[in-house]
Amino acid sequence: MNAQRPTDAVSLRSVEFKWNARDAFGLSVGEFAVSRGERLLLLGASGSGKSTLLSLLTGIALAQAGSLEILGQRLDALGSSGRDRFRAEHFGIIFQMFNLLPYGDVIDNVLLPLSFAPARRTRATAAGGAEGEARRLLSALGLPADIGRRTAATLSVGQQQRVATARALIGSPEIIVADEPTSALDDDRQQNFLDLLFGQVDATNATLIMVSHDRRLARHFTRVIELTDILAPSQREGAAT
Repeated sequence: MNAQRPTDAVSLRSVEFKWNARDAFGLSVGEFAVSRGERLLLLGASGSGKSTLLSLLTGIALAQAGSLEILGQRLDALGSSGRDRFRAEHFGIIFQMFNLLPYGDVIDNVLLPLSFAPARRTRATAAGGAEGEARRLLSALGLPADIGRRTAATLSVGQQQRVATARALIGSPEIIVADEPTSALDDDRQQNFLDLLFGQVDATNATLIMVSHDRRLARHFTRVIELTDILAPSQREGAAT
């Protein structure tokens, strides 16, 4: 089996995963790699396994077989707490439902990942303080200067999405993972959001992995693949029937 290339942010080979229940959904991936600095769109229908794949990439779930390396680190070599620390340091995650603390204010929501990621905290504070960096990101994402002390529950959907994006970006993690982040937006807001997101990702040369069912997004990415294209042959045949 070939080692991960130095240019790969993500490398999966012969990965097998199944949720605990006997008849639960499983995922079987033949080979999948994402280069550092790449913008990748992963397309798949609802229920096809996109979110399961993201859980594997971020170490939330652990594969039962195969090789999964992130930034040269095999996730199966880490215990549960080690994977949690690795995820906090190296991944910025934009969840489909945003997962903000509803009664926490905007600044505290953005700063939350830094509580678990010392290296990200150091990078965030290098230019004059973590709160200042949070405010800079919020401004860069088009939010007003006075939004920082509003609670997340008072924000519009579009504002919550941008706060969630600032939280993912703070401290310049190497990999940004986005799970259907534009599904609640109309076309104009979707375009504006993507422009802002890509601008911030490019500024740190982060790797971006976005999953979606929306094929209209394809033109924005350097590579577009179908989830079925990376499945092992046995599961690919089942998905086609």
